[in-house]
Amino acid sequence: MSKKAIHTDIVLIDIVDFSRLGMDMQLEIISYLSLTYKKMIQKMLKASGIPMEKMVQGMIPTGDGFYCILHPSLRGFGPILGLSFLHFSDFIAKEYPYFKGIRVGVHTGKVHRFEDILGHENFIGDGLNECARYIENKNLANNNTVIISDKAFASLETFLEAHSDYRQLLAQCEFRHSSIHSFEDKHHITHHGYLIWMRKGGIIPPPRPTWLTPPKKS
Repeated sequence: MSKKAIHTDIVLIDIVDFSRLGMDMQLEIISYLSLTYKKMIQKMLKASGIPMEKMVQGMIPTGDGFYCILHPSLRGFGPILGLSFLHFSDFIAKEYPYFKGIRVGVHTGKVHRFEDILGHENFIGDGLNECARYIENKNLANNNTVIISDKAFASLETFLEAHSDYRQLLAQCEFRHSSIHSFEDKHHITHHGYLIWMRKGGIIPPPRPTWLTPPKKS
């Protein structure tokens, strides 16, 4: 186990009313969702020219969905990835009428990598729990917007300052965000966050790394 915490973006996908579906429907939905999201990520990787491990550190099943742990170099890209996940879920709904969509939460926090009993890589940490608090608030989290923590919002702003082309791209997609919301979780801890959405949805790949970017002509 690495003693050094990973400070990065955590994206949580939660399938709406998943536990109310029969077991066969659950298997059908999670299998199709996993396959289609895998293809989506592969296309994003191809567009950006980066390997999987430079984008996604790990995927953690939750029972009703999964956590996606991003590479720390992409901190701030999590909210944009969350919007891409949300946009792609519309296509899944067309295939399966009983699929009611997903709730997406994003948080910038810390996780630890460890090896589980079976020898597989896994993650623990406060960042996972803090991300889940945003999805648990059904008054805010819904299947039309992505809910992000105040820390994720700050990371997004930093990301956009470093990648002005993405700010322009989000403007073209008519990116919007709410005013800040505050709420208490079941432990009476106050959290702050924003709802974000795009009026013109799309799949937005991560930025190409600097070593793949041709030098500017002087």
